[in-house]
Amino acid sequence: MNMDDFWLFILENLDAAGAIGGYVSLSILGFALMSFIVKKRYGKLAKHLGPKWTHPIIGSFLGAIPGCGATIVVSSLYKNKQISFGGLFASFISTLGEGSFVLLGASNEADVPGNLQAYVLITIFGLVTGIIFGYFADILGFRFVPKNIMDDQMENQIEQSSQNTLSSKFIEKIGYYTILLMAIFLAPGSIMALWGGGIDEIADLTFMVTVCFTLVCLFFYFMNKFIYRIHESCCDQNDIRSSMKHAIVDVSMVVTYVFIGLLVSNFIIDDLIGEDKFNLWMESSAVYVVILLSAIIGVMPGCGGMIVVASAFLATDSFPMAALIAASIATSGDGIFPLFAENSKDGFFVSFIGLMIAIVVGFISLFLGF
Repeated sequence: MNMDDFWLFILENLDAAGAIGGYVSLSILGFALMSFIVKKRYGKLAKHLGPKWTHPIIGSFLGAIPGCGATIVVSSLYKNKQISFGGLFASFISTLGEGSFVLLGASNEADVPGNLQAYVLITIFGLVTGIIFGYFADILGFRFVPKNIMDDQMENQIEQSSQNTLSSKFIEKIGYYTILLMAIFLAPGSIMALWGGGIDEIADLTFMVTVCFTLVCLFFYFMNKFIYRIHESCCDQNDIRSSMKHAIVDVSMVVTYVFIGLLVSNFIIDDLIGEDKFNLWMESSAVYVVILLSAIIGVMPGCGGMIVVASAFLATDSFPMAALIAASIATSGDGIFPLFAENSKDGFFVSFIGLMIAIVVGFISLFLGF
């Protein structure tokens, strides 16, 4: 990779992280606002999203929604203890991420015709598998206590004088309003992006804003973490400004982790593996090896792995449906990044156990003739 390609790679990932950050902001800021309204009206927050026994079903159906937006919402619900671990696990098993748009023929990432029959089949497999193993997770007690970022920051708070420093100005004023304004600008396009759409008329402006959004979030997060640790009134959730400031810090943290995760995963998928090398592996390997490789590539954080597998399935007549099913169950899409940011232990557990389940289900589907 020469320097021009390197900077293009960085720019593309800044844009991708900012685009993901757009609907991360919808989720986190929207949840913070709704939580504030509910608490003001009823004096306390609802403990759960409906009866707890329904969570694996709710999570699985949310995960089956095309795109990655729903899993980001579920991650926020889990962080705030609104949905069980089984509901979270079910959503990540059933999601196809951006791979759903590839199979529907509506993706900008792959120039291949869609296959509605394949999309429906693997969605059904994902839904059923997600519900089953979501219930297993809850019944067997695979519940980690979600790390509450606000509590951690309060416990680790370093007392500092409120001097009128440049860093305090940025964190308390400039960073807060800049991220909030850019999130508001990106909101309409982010809503459309959940279903593979966009606003073509302002595409160039949106690109610049997403890149800037990621850069500001990176600066905001590292300034807050390493230079001027402060979370003004973070424990006072009766104040709307404090609630939103807490949410903005969460947004900056998630976007930072998303950007780092995209850099690593996209470098592995695009440069170390690549679509041509993956297709060569598929053509020269036994069907059992293809299923295994598809699951491993699918489990990589982000949507790149699932996009590669879905594209190979659509472009190669001999590509087994069982391998596509394995990859679809293993993938967590971009929704895994917020989970890693908020609770890395759960993120690794979901990815590892999801991979094991994907391989088993892939072999079972092959045995059943898919």
